[in-house]
Amino acid sequence: MRKFGRAVLAFLFAFVLVSLTARVASAGDNTIRQPGDHPNYVIEMEPHVIFGWDGAAWNGYDTGGYGVGGRFTIPIVKNGFVTTINNTVGIGFGVDFTYYGCGALSCKGNAADLLSFPVVMQWNFYVAQRWSVFGEPGLSFNYASALPNSFFPYPVFEVGGRYHLNEHVALTARIGFPYFSFGVSFM
Repeated sequence: MRKFGRAVLAFLFAFVLVSLTARVASAGDNTIRQPGDHPNYVIEMEPHVIFGWDGAAWNGYDTGGYGVGGRFTIPIVKNGFVTTINNTVGIGFGVDFTYYGCGALSCKGNAADLLSFPVVMQWNFYVAQRWSVFGEPGLSFNYASALPNSFFPYPVFEVGGRYHLNEHVALTARIGFPYFSFGVSFM
């Protein structure tokens, strides 16, 4: 029940964050209604820091974690699935390293490190001149150092937002299961 409560809380937090960002960003700005009015780039590179909140999801340890990672996203559709609004679609891939420590006796002295290789579809919505939000469904291929069967796939669903400092640099926050990340995107 505790895991379910955390998942629901994380989902509600993400929903409220995206809703508030879209509402605040769109006040007086109709960028979302102008298809193609977004940065034009070949690849987005995003180094980030990770804050994991639930190691129990994959390793049975009820511990939080921290780490670093990076994402690369290549736009594949410049005017996304909905042609009447300002949206793009890209394929994202990357690597994340999260250290969860050893929060259980079954750990036997081994730290619970998680190395993840996510592959996602990133659907971006440019809601205002400086704000964009996105959803990322996909799959992650993982290696956990403290598990006997160390390689395993895991579904990914993340939502996030960007504050565009200029046309080529943005601050990016992402929340998903089982972590939150914050980074800088270079486009």
